[in-house]
Order: sequence, then structure tokens, then C-alpha cells
Amino acid sequence: MQITGAVLEETSRGRPFAQSRPLTVQQIELAEPGPSELLVRIEAAGVCHSDLSVVDGNRVRPLPMLLGHEAAGLVVRTGSEVTDLAAGQRVVMSFLPRCEQCAACAEGGRLPCPAGSRSNNAGELLHHQGRLSRDGVRVNHHLGVSAFGTHAVVDRASVVPVDADVPAQVAALFGCAVLTGGGAVLNVARPGPDDEVMVIGLGGVGMAAVLVAKALGVRRLIAVDTLRAKAEQALTLGADSAYTPDEVINKGIRARYVIECAGHARAFETAYAATAIGGTTVTAGLPGPDALATISPLTLTAEARTVVGSYLGSALPSRDIPRYVQMWRDGVLPVEQLISDRIELSRINEAMDRLADGQAIRQIITFDEAR
Repeated sequence: MQITGAVLEETSRGRPFAQSRPLTVQQIELAEPGPSELLVRIEAAGVCHSDLSVVDGNRVRPLPMLLGHEAAGLVVRTGSEVTDLAAGQRVVMSFLPRCEQCAACAEGGRLPCPAGSRSNNAGELLHHQGRLSRDGVRVNHHLGVSAFGTHAVVDRASVVPVDADVPAQVAALFGCAVLTGGGAVLNVARPGPDDEVMVIGLGGVGMAAVLVAKALGVRRLIAVDTLRAKAEQALTLGADSAYTPDEVINKGIRARYVIECAGHARAFETAYAATAIGGTTVTAGLPGPDALATISPLTLTAEARTVVGSYLGSALPSRDIPRYVQMWRDGVLPVEQLISDRIELSRINEAMDRLADGQAIRQIITFDEAR
């Protein structure tokens, strides 16, 4: 079938992206789903730094590629092996499919699945398939999803069903921002009610971490961003105090759990410096592959510190998304507050500029215009 999607042609086009237009909205051929796959009509998709990192070349992926990985949509058709989903069900996309057969998958979400990572890096679906093409030439999938299109074929392992009472624009956020930022708090830091939590880097992932930490009822919640306006915006989401990184360092502000969500070496250094004696630094951001950070190894020993990485919030989407949905239903996780703008697919390059400038938390693409 023919779909409309935003395809990245090359990464050498500079900013502003609204002028260089690295992403082109065009017609793409989408093949029928295989036995373990399903066809989904995309309802809403979030614009994330993991998309921007491909556009600006920080994350090398095979091109051309139909971007997008955080989304929700309705099942249209299922392959012969998909027996637990039916047409009309709403599903949330998850960008790291799991084979459920390897040692990593047995770790409860702590480790990424090597098979899923390999297929993501190759621009394929989980079972080494590609369903996108243009004029007979392959177009690569982004993280097993390719959500910047009107429809997507995905592996069953890449979706989690949600009930119809969860609006699509809310459901989309559970697939990346909440899984990643919230999971860094819920699954990795695991703070108690007497703990202090600091979140550094307040994009969609960082703000989701703020929401989840607030929902857990920690004693003090500290929000940090280089843009003071974003740090202060976190106060409206439940943070108790807001600072810039320089203020954190100069004032000697510390917390037992510090969650780094910026994906920059300096942010990691700030997070480590702001971690209290005996505390834990959780790094959830994805810096460029050449980024290097400097910390004192002495303090790891002398101050009994812990540094731990968290990919996709160390999540099992099938386990964690239902939990976040229930928290949303209970009114303690208002993830709709993460939505900073709703845009049409035709504005995708402009959206990348806003993201790169730090002007957006989560821009949500809706697809009525493109159908």
C-alpha cells in the first residue's frame, strides 16, 4: 500500500532544518505484514531527541530512513502468528523489540536485547525484514517502528496494547519518554519517600522522570536544565526547586539519586558531581559516540558511589506500560502535561529545529492532514 511518511535522505544538511529540509514528506510503499507482524494506522507520534540525533548525524543509521519511534495507533491487520491482537485495538510502539529467548531478555529489562539492537542498527524489523521501499529501493525502518508515517508495519514485539480510554496522544508518550525517563527513576534509582531526587536535562525524557518521581512521593525533587525557563517549568510538574547546572555546582546542591537525561558529557559530569555520598548517578541520556566525560574514580570508592546506565528505562514495556497507564488513570501521572505542541507532519523539519533549540518538551504529530 502507499503511505505518506517523512524520510531522512542525508545527514549533511545544516541548520536551520526548516530551510535545508533533511526530511522529505513523500509517498512510500509499505508491504504487507509478515507472520509475526502487524499493520498499524498511526494516530500520534512524538518528536524525540533520538530522532534528532539521526538527523544531525550524531547517531549513525542506514539511509534513507523513515524516522519516528514514539507513537500510538490502531491495529489494521495482523500476521498469521499474531493471535492476541485484533483490528481496531490501540497499541503503543516501543523502540527496542525483544526476542524473549536470550540471556539479556531474562534480566527483567536491565539489559537491551542483542537481537533487537542488531535489527535496529540495521534498519530492519526484529526478524531481519524490511517492509518499506521507494521506486523499488529499500527505505530503512527506524528502531523497528518508523512512526513518522500514516501507517507502519511492526513486529508484535514492538507494541503493547492499551485500552481505548487512553487517548492516542497520551498513549504515544508511554512508548519512549515515560518508559525511558520514568523507568530511570522507577526501575533503576528506586527512591523511597525520604529520598531526594535530582533530574538533569528537562526534555521529554527528563520531564517524564520528574512526573514519575513526583508520583512516587519523594521527599524533595530538584529540576536542573541549562535553560532556566525549562527548569522553572518543571516546578509546574511537581519539582520542589529549579536550578541551572552552574547553580547546582556553585551552591553545592546534592541529592541521593541524580538522573541524567540530557545526553551530554557535561551533563553527566554535573550529575556525578551533584550525587551525594553513598548516592547513585543514573545516566539515561544518549550522548554522541565520541563524547567523553571526566569523573574522579577516587570518589567512587571513598564515597561509596554508584554509577549505572539505564537504556529505555531498564524497562519491559509489556510490564511497565500498563503500570504507567494505571498511574495516569489514578491521576498521579499527568503525562499530557508533557505535550508542548501539536503539529502536522508537514512541519517535521521545523519541529527538529525547535527540539535542537531546547524550545520543546514533546511535540506530537497528528496525521489527519497526511491521510
